[in-house]
Amino acid sequence: MGLSGGRYRLLPLLLLLTVLQRGTGLKRIGYVPQLASPSLAGTLTQSTFTLEQPTGQFSHLNISDLDAIWLVVAHSNATPNFTAPRRVEDIPAPADFTQRGYYLTLMAHRPLYLGNQTGNQLRVLRVGNDTGCFPAKRGCNAPLPDPGPYRVKFLVMRDRGPVAETEWSSKTRLQQAEALQAAPGPQSVGTVVSIAVLSVLLAVLLTALPALLIYTCYDTRGSTPISGPEQSVCMRRYDTHHVISLPAVGDS
Repeated sequence: MGLSGGRYRLLPLLLLLTVLQRGTGLKRIGYVPQLASPSLAGTLTQSTFTLEQPTGQFSHLNISDLDAIWLVVAHSNATPNFTAPRRVEDIPAPADFTQRGYYLTLMAHRPLYLGNQTGNQLRVLRVGNDTGCFPAKRGCNAPLPDPGPYRVKFLVMRDRGPVAETEWSSKTRLQQAEALQAAPGPQSVGTVVSIAVLSVLLAVLLTALPALLIYTCYDTRGSTPISGPEQSVCMRRYDTHHVISLPAVGDS
């Protein structure tokens, strides 16, 4: 009797734990976010990357048109530590990226991700494209701070907490500025001397050229200015040779 009574007492507790687990469990959507086609200009830059639109991926019965669909952006090494926020007030902003390693951005709703949509709405999602938003603002799509690598996934939330999530994407690395490097290998003595001589000759030429131009344009001796519609130029005056007329044949 005592053992049976103990089991009956534990049954409500087990049921409560089951309800809590169901309430906190997220429905897994078998979709992996993908980068946009490489043929699209600017798919990867130094501070942004562009994703394909996840069309038709949120047509589940437990997702409504009013549920918010967020994009989670994370450093690849921070994905194991990601915890879905329970409230809208707990959603991390880009300003929290350094501390947490992830933030949420590009909030949308299911009607914008329908598979039969027309027009050009949300054909692609450019992460880090908003240079004017305040990083501490929730949902800001601020430029990414470093080359990464990054991983992303979509998270569906409603007022009482998260509902569903997709898989994490593969790693994405941004473009990096290439530093100018000297030509590989040691420079020979002849190469160094040649470069020095050419540099000196170039300096002499650049010095002599302005002097030659000044001399040509401002030497007014024996010159006549000719004005044109836009500027004045100098042209030297040439004296024609004296031509001696020969006497006509038959003249005395």
